[in-house]
Amino acid sequence: MSKYNFYYDESEHSRKINYQTVSASNYYDNFVTMIVGWSAEKDDILQRHASFEAKYADRKDRNGEIKSTMFQQKQFKYGFASLNKQNAQFINDFLSLFDEEIHIYFSVSSKIEYLMLQVFQGYENSFLFDVDFMKYSITKALVIYHPREIIKCLYESPKDFLEELKKFFRDRIEFNKNDLELKQAETTAFQEILLVLDEISDAPELDWDYHMPFDGVYKYLQEKNLQNYSLIIDKEGKAEEESKTLKSAREIGLDNSDEAGSMEHSGLRMADMMAGIISKLLKGLCDSLRYQSLDESTNKKILDVGWFCLSEVQLELYKKLYRLICEWQPAWYKSYSGIYSDNLVVFNALLNFMNHFESVEQIRADIDMQGEYFNAFACEQLARYFERRRCKLPIEPVIPFDEESYLNSRGGKVYFDSVNQLLLPLHEGSQTFDVLSVGVDQKFTPIITILKDGESECFRLPNELSEWVCSVVGMAARGMNLFPTKVTFSNINGRYYVDIL
Repeated sequence: MSKYNFYYDESEHSRKINYQTVSASNYYDNFVTMIVGWSAEKDDILQRHASFEAKYADRKDRNGEIKSTMFQQKQFKYGFASLNKQNAQFINDFLSLFDEEIHIYFSVSSKIEYLMLQVFQGYENSFLFDVDFMKYSITKALVIYHPREIIKCLYESPKDFLEELKKFFRDRIEFNKNDLELKQAETTAFQEILLVLDEISDAPELDWDYHMPFDGVYKYLQEKNLQNYSLIIDKEGKAEEESKTLKSAREIGLDNSDEAGSMEHSGLRMADMMAGIISKLLKGLCDSLRYQSLDESTNKKILDVGWFCLSEVQLELYKKLYRLICEWQPAWYKSYSGIYSDNLVVFNALLNFMNHFESVEQIRADIDMQGEYFNAFACEQLARYFERRRCKLPIEPVIPFDEESYLNSRGGKVYFDSVNQLLLPLHEGSQTFDVLSVGVDQKFTPIITILKDGESECFRLPNELSEWVCSVVGMAARGMNLFPTKVTFSNINGRYYVDIL
């Protein structure tokens, strides 16, 4: 089995989250992490990167490195369209270093969301109420409108936070009456939030958590079945101490992790540059679509025409980045985010939108309308994402156990062809089983996993129980998981009955 080397770096990281952090003029809500990696046998990438750095030796910083800090945010005001010829060529050469065999994983995390997760810790989804939806709506409101008085309360007077939050939502509901059609969904969400805020406790002590990005990394490696790997993390903090970043990686289960300086590994500098490019594109999008005042928030916000004044080289940059992120090494966990993922969804929408153009002439033929077209496309992608978020069932990678089967999350052996799955023996009368999970396979055949003699075993259920299975799966999708528990199945005159104990 080939060994794979991975390299981790990050962008827009606030080492401490406090009021000064979030109220600073250059504050950006998203924390971006990036991992690049390849087979240890693939050393040509290092040779190509060395040639790349030699070509742009004049761009090295005082430490002799070429880092993403060489770019200023204003150079991405309109995305790649803002780049001058020299910087466009630089990014083109950098993206050309990558090919289909190189792995890329990145995460985009909202710092405000992390605060909300701590404020509302202990509140879980139920069949009657979607807590994830509430957290999403609150986070989105605070990210978009960024009300300073509420953000300030999080740090300076947590006891006043909930009252300020409720006042903010009441004010927004009242203000949205100026355009009920545009703000109908937002108003409905805010009204539902107000119904439950009275039950929320005060905010705890706040600090940054490093685990979430590595949770995505762990899932990506599982999905791609990459077990023999090393992960090198860009060293931060005191040389003699292990960083919080490294500790978090190991706590998640990434045991083969270590940290080093970026001068020692060119892979770290590649991760830094990719993280910087993506974060600056994300920030450019955010700045262009953010309301500058509460008064303009009832108006539709679309991208300026400047985003679409592209040269062929600039358009090709979008196409190259699209191939890296959306086509090569496809995986569910290739990009990762929290509950509030709007920025990541819009970023992916931008890559897809730009990629569908064959030339800049096609863009220029209707350039004044491209902002509207993109807005419609991005809204469609957000709506699809929002529908997926309604389902609370975890996404688990299917890793083949052998040619005929795989192991589900409970360790039960599931056959790709359900015909090979043994039928659960339900004899006349009643039988009680320790049920670990129920579900359906790709053909919607009802499947059950039970604990038998200390081992997980998977069986087919009679088709007559399909409706029951769909009911409990539907409950789990809404956040109410009934298993593991004991279940009694009764077979009375050929009819089946179920009692969950």
